[in-house]
Formats: sequence, structure tokens, C-alpha cells
Amino acid sequence: MTLIAHPQAMQFDAPLPLQSGAQIRGYSLAYETYGTLNADRSNAVLICHALNASHHVAGVYPGQERSEGWWDTMIGPGKPVDTDRFFVIGVNNLGSCFGSTGPMHVNPDTGRVYGADFPVVTVEDWVNAQARLLDGLGIEQLAAVMGGSLGGMQALSWTLQYPQRLRHAVVVASAPNLTAENIAFNEVARRAIVTDPDFHGGNFYEHGVVPKRGLRIARMVGHITYLSDDVMNEKFGRQLRNGLLAYTTQDIEFQIESYLRYQGDKFSDYFDANTYLLITRALDYFDPAIRTEGNLTKALAAARAKFLLVSFTTDWRFSPGRSREMVKALLDNHRDVSYAEIDAPHGHDAFLLEDPQYLAVVRAYFERIASEPAMTDAPVVRDLPAGAVL
Repeated sequence: MTLIAHPQAMQFDAPLPLQSGAQIRGYSLAYETYGTLNADRSNAVLICHALNASHHVAGVYPGQERSEGWWDTMIGPGKPVDTDRFFVIGVNNLGSCFGSTGPMHVNPDTGRVYGADFPVVTVEDWVNAQARLLDGLGIEQLAAVMGGSLGGMQALSWTLQYPQRLRHAVVVASAPNLTAENIAFNEVARRAIVTDPDFHGGNFYEHGVVPKRGLRIARMVGHITYLSDDVMNEKFGRQLRNGLLAYTTQDIEFQIESYLRYQGDKFSDYFDANTYLLITRALDYFDPAIRTEGNLTKALAAARAKFLLVSFTTDWRFSPGRSREMVKALLDNHRDVSYAEIDAPHGHDAFLLEDPQYLAVVRAYFERIASEPAMTDAPVVRDLPAGAVL
């Protein structure tokens, strides 16, 4: 059965206070829903997206070929997150370029396009905005919040900001904060964008140009980190584009170069430069333990949800070790935790792909959620050893 997606939007007039001390009003959130909300409104699952994704999580748009949602392998009728059982909500974050209010929209306070003046947003700000969306939908408590990578950070933050509003958190290929190396990759990508002559300090809209050169490089840098060395060697190795060395320093020689340039060109045609800066900075800032002097166990003490954490052996950007940190901190707090470490060759991108073991783990966990009572008290403590697999 093909799942048909229908984009929606919700407008908010009341100001949203941001962590920076700024606020934003008159904003809109784009979202999609799949499945049916049950009578007691207890079967809702919120999906949080990563850097360059959106609210279009699953299904296809009518009459549009190749319009599958970015997690269509995971969500839909009969799939691991079964829309015959769950009411799934995909929401596009503030500052994005896929429908929610972002830098390319008009600031109601000035009547001009935000551009570089769009306020800095954090993971916590996104969660607060998502909570307002749920209020508008009349949903008091979620069966689960789920996300991969940056989406996993949002799922974790939900358990701390609104511990009573969700029963489960599914955190995939994520981390409690970025390492210095990850921040460094983000900074290289941002510098590529801001030093592009067409960037114009973030106000390129007024000049009718797009900093495509910077966006291309940013995407190329990012894409390298999403793949494993094994996958790149298997797909491309040292294959030459034309079979022979051309002895040139500027033209494409290797197939991997051609692939990266293709990814960069495609990305620069649809993604907004200011959005890239905002989202990577939100990644950099996220750190629940910053208020507990780096003690993650203390930082996660407020969580009341049950957890599934999933990592992938070849993911070096969000390594399994980072997931184990969260597992340990949660077990130290006697939370109910299941952990799966999937042996997959695809690097960080594995969380988006159709790996049978991975999908089976998620399916089993959501079957457990579906079989539980709608409203629960404090989670049952089930101390599992770090690295235990569901």
C-alpha cells in the first residue's frame, strides 16, 4: 500500500522565547502526519529530522515520481514504525528551508527578509516549538519521539525538557554532544559558505545570487564524513573517470571526485546557505551536560522515558562509543534502556538505509510500545549491561 503524504502548516502568533535571549513571532511550522490518531490520543510518534531533511518523512506526494520521504524505509503501513498502529508526525524545524519559517522568509517586525538577521536557534528551541505544534494538535503525551543524528539529539532533549510528555525515546546514530573533530568539520563547511563572494554577509537574497560555491564545498566535506572508508573504497576505489591519468591539478580525475562534485552541485540547488549555518551551529551548541559540569549522568537524571538507542559499527562521526556514553548515564539513573549496535558497513548514513537487522530492532521495539498501556507511571527499571542488544 502506497502512503500518500500531504504537507500541512501551523501558524503561531505568540512569541517563542529562544535560548539566546531573542524571540521569534509570527512563525509557521511545516509538518505532515501519517496514520490515524486514536480515541485517547495516545499513539502519536514524533519524528525529528537531521541536518538536510524535512517534515516529509514518509510516503509520496500525489503525481510526483521519486518523492519518497527521507525515512520511507522505516515508516509506513506494515513498516517498523507502523502507521496502521501509530499516528506519526514529521515536523520541519524553525530556520529550515523546507517550509517552516526560516532566513528566506519575511520578518514580521521589519517587513524585510530575515537573511542574516534570523535568530540563532538551538535544539532546545526546536523542541519547544515542536511542543507548541503538539498543543495545536491536541496531543498531551507522545508514545515516542524518534530521530537519527541531529534528530536523535532532539529526541534526547525531549526527555529532559518535557519528561512527562513522552513514554519512549528512540535515539539513533546520535551523541550527547559533538566532539571537537565534529565541530571542526562544521566550521570548515561554514567558512566555505561565508567566504563565498556571493554570500554577502548572509543577505545574498537582496543581490539575487546564491553562494553555490560555498554550499558545494560544505556538502562535499559533510558527505565525506557520512560515509565509511570501506563503502567509499567499494563504490569508487581508485577508479579513474576516463580510464587514464590526465596529469591535471584542476579537472576531475577520480570517480570519487566526480561523485562528490555531483553531490555538491545537487545540494547547492535546493539548500539555503543561512539554514546550513544555523543548523550546524545548533549541532555545535547541543550539550545537556554543560549545566552539570560535564556530568552526563546528572544531566540525564530528569529523563523518565524508556529508551532505545541504536548505533552503527562503521559510523565514525557519531561512533558507538557516544551511544554507550548515553546508555551508561541512563542506566546510572535506573532508566529502562535497550541498546543495539548494528554491524553495518555504511557509516553514519546507515541510519537512513534498509538494513534488515536495524529495521528488525526498531520493529520489535515499536511492537513493544504498541502492546503497552497508553498511560504509564514511572518507567519500570530494567538494568541492562552497557552494550546489551534488544
